[in-house]
Amino acid sequence: MVQLSTSVYLLGGLLGLLLSPVRVAPTSASMCTPLKTLNDSLSHRRRYMKHNFPIDYTIRVHQKEVFKLSNINRMRLQVEGLDELILQRLWFQVNQGVLKKIIRVMPERHPSRPYATELERRFRDVEGVFVQSHPAELLQQELPETIQETWDHLTEESDRVPESSWRLASPKSLLDNFCHTMHCLFSECFASTEAQQDCKYNRGNPQVTLGRL
Repeated sequence: MVQLSTSVYLLGGLLGLLLSPVRVAPTSASMCTPLKTLNDSLSHRRRYMKHNFPIDYTIRVHQKEVFKLSNINRMRLQVEGLDELILQRLWFQVNQGVLKKIIRVMPERHPSRPYATELERRFRDVEGVFVQSHPAELLQQELPETIQETWDHLTEESDRVPESSWRLASPKSLLDNFCHTMHCLFSECFASTEAQQDCKYNRGNPQVTLGRL
């Protein structure tokens, strides 16, 4: 079972397996404003997460935190009838860890630290609205087994993570993934983007190769 912390109470438990086809969870209208504000911040990620870092700079993250559109599509294929709400909640869990790791590597006077901390604040605003937009009972249901395994890896203590599970990734690439998966999972709040098209195409594409989540 998922172990809850106060900061991620909203992610405490997710919907179980459904027998119906993949459903796109309607995004609450109240979420679009904070999501668009977050998206505005992410539009500056190249300046703050690439130009202000050394060339080829990387940070160490859990392999599950390298969360791309391909991961979403693999999960959809591996879990029959996977509800989009599960993926949205997993998105919050992944990117909570990503933002913490990015901020942790920057000294107090790093020129990108104010940007990163503001990005995290806006992320929390979205998270808070997300909690308020869903009945509490939906937050207390069990995860499908495959998703539970991913969740357990994400919530492992760092000193218990095997060396083979760490990956090196640039701060910008992590925020690229953050942005693209947001556009995919909360598409009702955004005009059509390339990420949305890839997301929609692969949702119904049985030829996507399964791999490790």
